Amino acid sequence: MIPAPLPPDEDRRHAALSALHVLDSKSDPELDALVERAARLLDAPIALVSLVDADRQWFLSRYGLDASETPRDVSFCGHAILRDGALVVPDATRDERFHDNPLVTGGPRVVSYAGAPLTLPDGSAVGTLCVIDHGPRQHSADEIELLYVLRDAVVDRLVALAAERGPAR
Repeated sequence: MIPAPLPPDEDRRHAALSALHVLDSKSDPELDALVERAARLLDAPIALVSLVDADRQWFLSRYGLDASETPRDVSFCGHAILRDGALVVPDATRDERFHDNPLVTGGPRVVSYAGAPLTLPDGSAVGTLCVIDHGPRQHSADEIELLYVLRDAVVDRLVALAAERGPAR
């Protein structure tokens, strides 16, 4: 397993994530609907809005997964936030970054992963909208485009939630 390195803008990214005022909050019905839509439209058993904090990835919204967080050092999303575009892993069991990752070898058995970074207006990638499957899978260009459309709606909702919740408490 190869853990993702920290982004060069980690301090700014973490400050932007904190300014959203959503870490450890209750789920949001609009985000829950977007996550369920991602799972259904992309025919995936698991979909998540994953926020990458200092030591964990925390799931603000989830479909098909009971866990509320996992350690950052085993997260696929930690790799995805380093990219401008989607991170697509068709078969994690054959990918040197993930083949022996406990999320692959044990529960929830992440084999296929597609995650689009949640990039805020200031350029900070705070997490991902991702879909996960338990078997190998190729995602079409149309499916990745749909993931981007849903990701943009998630970012819009995160920005709206931050505006509703106001300055740091």
